[in-house]
Amino acid sequence: MAGKKHNSRNRNGNGKIKLIPLGGVGEIGKNMFLVEYGKEILVVDAGLAFPDEELLGIDIVIPDMTYVTENKDKVKGIVLTHGHEDHIGALAYLLREVNVPVYGTRLTLGLAMAKLREHNFTESDIQLIRVNPGEQAKIGGFKVDFIRVNHSIADAVGLGIHTPAGTIVHSGDFKLDQTPVDGEVMDLHKFAELGDQGVLLMLSDSTNADRPGYTKSEKVIGKALDEIFRKAAGRIIVATFASNVHRIQQVIDAAISHNRKVAVVGRSMVDVVNIALDLNYLKAPDGVIIEMDAANKLPKHQVAIISTGTQGEPMSALTRMSTGDHKKVDIIPGDTVVLSATPIPGNEKLVARTINNLYRRGAEVIYEPISQVHVSGHASREEIKLLINLVRPKYLVPFHGEYRHLVHLAEIAEEMGIDRGNIFLPEIGDILEFSEEAGALAGKVASGKLLVDGLGVGDVGNVVLRDRRQLSQDGILIVVVAIDKASGTVVSGPDILSRGFVYVRESEQLMEEARDKVSTALDKYVGDKSVDWASIKNSVREVLGRYLYEKTRRRPMIMPIIMEI
Repeated sequence: MAGKKHNSRNRNGNGKIKLIPLGGVGEIGKNMFLVEYGKEILVVDAGLAFPDEELLGIDIVIPDMTYVTENKDKVKGIVLTHGHEDHIGALAYLLREVNVPVYGTRLTLGLAMAKLREHNFTESDIQLIRVNPGEQAKIGGFKVDFIRVNHSIADAVGLGIHTPAGTIVHSGDFKLDQTPVDGEVMDLHKFAELGDQGVLLMLSDSTNADRPGYTKSEKVIGKALDEIFRKAAGRIIVATFASNVHRIQQVIDAAISHNRKVAVVGRSMVDVVNIALDLNYLKAPDGVIIEMDAANKLPKHQVAIISTGTQGEPMSALTRMSTGDHKKVDIIPGDTVVLSATPIPGNEKLVARTINNLYRRGAEVIYEPISQVHVSGHASREEIKLLINLVRPKYLVPFHGEYRHLVHLAEIAEEMGIDRGNIFLPEIGDILEFSEEAGALAGKVASGKLLVDGLGVGDVGNVVLRDRRQLSQDGILIVVVAIDKASGTVVSGPDILSRGFVYVRESEQLMEEARDKVSTALDKYVGDKSVDWASIKNSVREVLGRYLYEKTRRRPMIMPIIMEI
């Protein structure tokens, strides 16, 4: 590998390419990176991440796009590799700032448009440019090859990004599936062709870089599902990721084979199924897919249900079924529930709780590791090795993974003969600069994460999260005092309201002593017309906080309210 000549780059000169990851490295989710050459920027993906348990009340997390908005005149286009939310979920927030064409395959754009409509975009507001796998698009000074790959969603692509300084190959999220459900195998020939022409830089999916061997084919699931459908005497409920169209197709196929009708529940699942049917990515004879109300009138052995909720999300369809809160589906003894997914790191407790609740309601639950009902959509070590061998890049950047995954992929690349000095493990916001002569870290840009809470974007920061954490742990005390402005004397109060701290009726002595402490703190300000309210509030917080900690070892939030009379 070290002796390979990169002829195409030599012909194109010795300019420098900047690669700037704004998400998707050192983490799972919010994938987004920029390719910058000269005065032009190409944006690849704009994804979201879901909040962990420490981000109280947060709906989603998106990349900090400050650098993009500050350089919006340079941005020539946005390229989407596939339709998972961790790659398209932040697109609406990006398009509010940068009005440029969006390139993607048919299903990817269909799913993206559905998300954009939720943010009140219409087709006339944006430029969606469909590109088929195997085609090339010219975006400003960039030429971008869209290369078919296999993944856990249809129409996924890797990219060949041609610049005057050299070619970048992005694997996209991929695995080598020799028997894909739709029959569309990964275009290894194109990756090899780019490798023959000379590749300056490769970005590789590192999600499963710590797993030996090969990732199993999606068709393995079809056999497992068929066996489950053959044995089940009652109703079958299959929960999977809404975007996994191939998995949904295999559930439909199994249902048809065993004379069952299919109902779909969960808003995101209904949306994806409708889009995939309209675009012909899902195939089902007329009458097979029915409404849930119609399914409830059929004998149980004639019904299969496809549902959301594989991650134990509190408001998902399966979680509500498990607690008896779903409006149309009651879990009953005889039901077979299949969780066709593995828990995302951090969701294990939520998933376990859902499984336990399903068992309590009498269902038989089939999940990994009990049965082979899920396979990954990401390449394992041997597949990664094969792709690196085909592409033969000079520089390599692991992408799409937590830091341990990036390290494992770097080890693989080094085994494949890439010089360790040519392998870069970036942090979010790093500027990586590459030319034929050298690759180097060349600074940082504004980066990080923006927290989305309702309609607010970025207005919840560390201070607000700290307050929410304190409220969730120790509650709040509100101290209300009315003070005569002229004399500085207390007219009424102090009254203390408790929420989430103690139950007042059972802690009357504590609350009475707390009021006495506040009164004592206020006494020293009586008649002092020069004192400001901030000093009084700080004194109340300090005295009351110290007393409550001594008595309870808790630190509730204390909010003094002073009313002038």
